[in-house]
Amino acid sequence: MNVPRNVVWFEALLYLSLTLDALSVAFQDRTPSAEMTEQMITTATVMAAGMILLLVYFVWLAAQRRKSWPRWVLLAALILSVYSLLETIGDVGMLLDSAIETVSCALTVGGLYFSFTGDAKGWFNG
Repeated sequence: MNVPRNVVWFEALLYLSLTLDALSVAFQDRTPSAEMTEQMITTATVMAAGMILLLVYFVWLAAQRRKSWPRWVLLAALILSVYSLLETIGDVGMLLDSAIETVSCALTVGGLYFSFTGDAKGWFNG
């Protein structure tokens, strides 16, 4: 069976968003300070990488295995990301990191929109 066009867009946009997230984590400042030790930085980096891999798995489950529930988990993760982004922008303003995160969130919004509309409606089954 051919994958519907909206599901292809969903998958492509979500993978692009997660690639931006991975690049953002890869290029983060990892300079230890009084409030952020080297061990804390390493732990945060490993947790971020693990979360990105988990979200990649959810995108794959939804797009290739036709599971519906991962889309809802991705939507919940998006809501948390937007809340965190707004808090960060409120605290320190729009920096390069938050600009990249804004683009990532926009890509995720677009991808999730495609997953719930058009020819994607009949694709997901549980």
